[in-house]
Amino acid sequence: MADTLIKSTTRHIRLFTARVENGQLVADAGQLTLDVDPDNEFLWDPATLTKVQERFRELVNAQAGADLTDYTIRRIGSELEGFLRELLQAGELRYNPDARVLNYSMGLPQAPQSA
Repeated sequence: MADTLIKSTTRHIRLFTARVENGQLVADAGQLTLDVDPDNEFLWDPATLTKVQERFRELVNAQAGADLTDYTIRRIGSELEGFLRELLQAGELRYNPDARVLNYSMGLPQAPQSA
């Protein structure tokens, strides 16, 4: 029986029980693949993207030994979406002014506070 692809999609996080081969997703019940900000709503620097990838690994490792179910990957996706919001509110992540649509889905940009 072939593996069935399970996916979870939030606004900025897509997760798939699949591996990438030759640019294509191949269903794999033992692998979870992350796609961050597919619509390029944010400006990413390497350090911030690394933080998201590390958080993703932590969440996946916390599920070690358990099946990757629909519920499990939705929970991981929701937690990562919340992590992006935290990064945005902390000023570590910024909206992309050249994004196709600026809808400020994670809240309005924060203005620096003057003393």
